[in-house]
Amino acid sequence: MAVSGRQTGRPTLEEVAARAGVGRGTVSRVINGSPRVSDRAKEAVGRAIAELGYVPNRAARALAGARTDAIALVIPETESRLFAEPYFLDIIRGVSAELADADMQLLLTLIRSSKERQRFEQYLSAQRVDGVLLVSVHGDDPLPDLARELGVPAVLNGRRSAGERVAYVDSDNVGAGRSAVDHLTGRGRRRVATITGPLDMYVARCRLDGYRQGVEAAGLPADDRLVAAADFTEEGGRRAMRELLERCPDVDGVFAASDVMAAGARSVLREAGRRVPDDVALIGVDDSAVARLMDPPLTSVRQPIEEMGRRMARALLQEITGADPDPCRVVLPTELVVRDST
Repeated sequence: MAVSGRQTGRPTLEEVAARAGVGRGTVSRVINGSPRVSDRAKEAVGRAIAELGYVPNRAARALAGARTDAIALVIPETESRLFAEPYFLDIIRGVSAELADADMQLLLTLIRSSKERQRFEQYLSAQRVDGVLLVSVHGDDPLPDLARELGVPAVLNGRRSAGERVAYVDSDNVGAGRSAVDHLTGRGRRRVATITGPLDMYVARCRLDGYRQGVEAAGLPADDRLVAAADFTEEGGRRAMRELLERCPDVDGVFAASDVMAAGARSVLREAGRRVPDDVALIGVDDSAVARLMDPPLTSVRQPIEEMGRRMARALLQEITGADPDPCRVVLPTELVVRDST
């Protein structure tokens, strides 16, 4: 039988959308029973499905009486960074702990290229998982909105902006920056610098905002030369610290927006003959094993990373089962842990 010029093969979601005169996301919302679709669109999609003989994957699974019972944990990073940074491992540990009794399979997905991103988008469109957890999301990342359009439950670790529409679990990143600078200035430091994360990430901008609030509250002049952007890696911390020493050799305090970057900064300070904390006091974020094992042990702003993973998984399960139809919007508190680096 020929359908719209097709001689063989199953009709696709895109063909249903074209026949109905709507977007692919609208078709997915109709299939998944979303209330956010007009009656007119529902009728158009229903007619197109009937005319084309389209059987959605999720509908087929429903006929079989089962979901996929799988959740994707998506981290857009390389393997080397995944295993080098305690943050990701703590998130995975928290997610796994929460899912242990839920009879759900966790699929760890690393996206390292545009080809892998495209492949995962196709995987998501085929409704092969019941939900998605997204970590390390940049401001222009389309995956959260794609999941939302397709009606696939999703929870973010952090936010892309202050107006994030997708469910998320975050920590108080402005408070983290503010408490770090308050501590440094309270110890008499007057030339306090910061090493930021990538500024296309909301988490990095929030920590920078907290830094600026702390500088202003201490009555210190704002000086952009004391701000160096990096990428949450140890090598990025090294590069940024070298820049700061070249621009501002009188720097006497540094707030690095992660423990890993603080470790990179520490090695450059040592090479330059600067003693920590005598000459330069140093603070990181995460309170990871990196902070505890550094010489001297690093003062760090603790964020409850494993708990964030737990809360993300819990919120996703509730959304999948319909137990909580409202998107999760949680911001967990942070806490300064003082050690010998300040």
